[in-house]
Formats: sequence, structure tokens, C-alpha cells
Amino acid sequence: MIAETVCSAVAAAGLGIAVVTAYRKRYLTATRIAAYALVPLGLVMTGVVEWLADTAFSPTAWAGFGVLGLSWLLFATTRTVERRRGGTRKERKAARESAAPAATAPGASAPVLGQAPSRGQSPAPRQKPAAQGDDDFSDIEAILKKHGI
Repeated sequence: MIAETVCSAVAAAGLGIAVVTAYRKRYLTATRIAAYALVPLGLVMTGVVEWLADTAFSPTAWAGFGVLGLSWLLFATTRTVERRRGGTRKERKAARESAAPAATAPGASAPVLGQAPSRGQSPAPRQKPAAQGDDDFSDIEAILKKHGI
């Protein structure tokens, strides 16, 4: 009963402030204040305040909120673990099966340009660039040779 009285008083005070604000020709602000002031009155009239008062002093209700909190915590924990592992068990199994080892060419790991010069030896002599007419293709040719193509 006290909660209903307080909510009604808050609503009346808010509507009074809205009237004063409207008198100062700030209609948009006055309308917003009136909207906020009517919320507690609406909650009292619908019975939400009475339900909240009954819930606030009920041990069963607080135990229910505790169970809901525990449920949320368990859900969040499993979701976090699932993200770290990379999905569900079925998704991980499908990923392992689809990731078959790729076949490599027999000489793929061998160096393309031969062995690097050891200490004391000079590097291999560089080739002269192609003729002036083929100058625009010389860069491409050098890249292809570098990769052994």
C-alpha cells in the first residue's frame, strides 16, 4: 500500500513539473516529463507494483531468480568453451574428416635455384637482362625463374 501511494505521489509531482515546463514554452520537454511521470501510475494501476512487492519478500521467488541466474551462467560457460574449441563435436569431426593431407610433388621441398654458396665462395653470376624489346617481360621472366617455372 505504501508503494502505491509513493508511485501516485511521484506521478502527481511529475505532472506538476510538466505543467510548469509547458508554461515556459518548452512543450517537447514537458511532454517527455509527463510521459515519465505517468509510468509509475500505470504500473500501480496494472498491479505490477503489488506483484513486485509480493515477489521482493518471497523466498521462493528469490530462489527462482537464483536458479535462473545459475542457468544463465551455465549457458554462458558452455557457449564460451564451445567458441574456444571451435564448434560442436559434430562440427569438429566434420572438419577433421574434410582436412585430408594434401599430396605434394616429389621435389617440392628441394631448393629451386640450387644450393646456397658456402663461406668463401662467391654467389652465382647474374644473367644479363634480355634485349631492350623484351624489357617489359624481363621482370615476369625473373619471377618465373625464381619460382622454378
